[in-house]
Amino acid sequence: MSFRVVRSSKFRHVYGQALKREQCYDNIRVSKSSWDSTFCAVNPKFLAIIVESAGGGAFIVLPHNKVGRIAADHPLVGGHKGPVLDIAWCPHNDNVIASGSEDCVVKVWQIPDGGLSRTLTEPVVDLVFHQRRVGLVLWHPSALNVLLTAGSDNQVVIWNVGTGEILVHIDSHPDIVYSACFNWDGSKLVTTCKDKKIRIYDPRTGELDSEAMCHEGSKATRAIFLRHGLIFTTGFNRSSERQYSLRAPDALNEPIVMVELDTSNGVMFPLYDADTNMIYLCGKGDSVIRYFEVTPEPPFVHYINTFQTTEPQRGIGLMPKRGCDVTTCEVAKFYRMNNNGLCQVISMTVPRKSDLFQEDLYPDTLAEDAAITAEEWIDGKDADPITFSLKGGYVSSSVNKSLPAKKAGNILNKPRGESGSSGAASSSAGGGSYASGNNNEANEGAPPAAVLSEKDLRTIQDEIRKLKAIIVKQENRIRALEAKEDARNKNGSDAAPASAAAANSDGKASESANDHASTSAATAKDED
Repeated sequence: MSFRVVRSSKFRHVYGQALKREQCYDNIRVSKSSWDSTFCAVNPKFLAIIVESAGGGAFIVLPHNKVGRIAADHPLVGGHKGPVLDIAWCPHNDNVIASGSEDCVVKVWQIPDGGLSRTLTEPVVDLVFHQRRVGLVLWHPSALNVLLTAGSDNQVVIWNVGTGEILVHIDSHPDIVYSACFNWDGSKLVTTCKDKKIRIYDPRTGELDSEAMCHEGSKATRAIFLRHGLIFTTGFNRSSERQYSLRAPDALNEPIVMVELDTSNGVMFPLYDADTNMIYLCGKGDSVIRYFEVTPEPPFVHYINTFQTTEPQRGIGLMPKRGCDVTTCEVAKFYRMNNNGLCQVISMTVPRKSDLFQEDLYPDTLAEDAAITAEEWIDGKDADPITFSLKGGYVSSSVNKSLPAKKAGNILNKPRGESGSSGAASSSAGGGSYASGNNNEANEGAPPAAVLSEKDLRTIQDEIRKLKAIIVKQENRIRALEAKEDARNKNGSDAAPASAAAANSDGKASESANDHASTSAATAKDED
């Protein structure tokens, strides 16, 4: 007698549930760019979405408590001269975000704790190097202020954002770089390229360790490092069927598994949860989210379930584990953009009856603190990211924490209070420019900045809207009065020629009558 043994897993019954519409974000004009990007980045403080913008590129930043319908005139982050292609929040400072654009420039922004009260156009840092559009920005997982950028000029650059200096330049890719990912401690870098190959680099020296054919299809591929060193890739085969694979870094040519999924055209984005070893596959234009668990036992990548929706997705973002609700056993939270302007919030939950903290579901997760500095990393030091326990909930430390200045001054110091934006002075170093308004030295002796509450900001915005309405009303009234005056003047000018013509005709009639009378008198005299 044979029987089947069910695989034991804590996440076998994970299910997804969409929040109500009033708990989501509506009326968002998501970017219509054809670039293969998620168009979304999220952290425990903010949600950032790339949006359509006239006259350049912009993205919107929303605090998590600002749900519902978003006003059409909501402030944006809009300093780019071309469409924004990719955005990424800094893992070590929830107020700092980087953006890459078609204008070939990478900008780093600092967002105030309460969100934006007006459109932000002055970045903290401008990183200028690429000669063509920049479609990929990626932060280092454990080193402070280390940012990777890749552009359509086939160049990969690693920056020290704190000083604006280039640390490493990798120029060995023969074509466009589709994706890049650091391993767990940031000592290795994996990239996928348009030439269908996957490559592993030493990110400090730019030396190529190994390369292999990734997927045989010509469409975009993506690759990510898993926590324990394996590499997960997504792509297409020669028949344009979507597939995924699992590989070992020392044997890239021989995938551990290679599985075909379906025949859809959208590029699949693998979103990885290192704590639970789960991978969520979200395709562009798909209406489903598939999720898998990676284990040491065959078939290694275990399919768990599929979350089904009715609307296709244009972009998607995954909340870091620090922003998940541990009281409801929430193991993942997605922010999913639809074509109709709705940003849908989806919660992935493990069903548990107990209300106590579930330690088996929540191992120590990534903390907000950096393990090493950029200078230590480039000098050869490796360190695993700092982790902490979610028991008791998560409290951000960015409000009271400031980073020590290094060399040219670290311009990404975390704000002490809720006021956040940087100053205006800027200078350049190593191909980049930076502003020093956030340095503690620059702020010594200055009066403290006024801090406005959300209620005050809303009141000010309401007053501005009322003033705008009054101005529009008065403009319409003035236009109506001017139209009446023009009509009256036109009528008066038409009447003047008519009266003149009447007067002329009367004069002619009297002249003809006089002539007739004089002629009659002369005739009578002749007859006498």
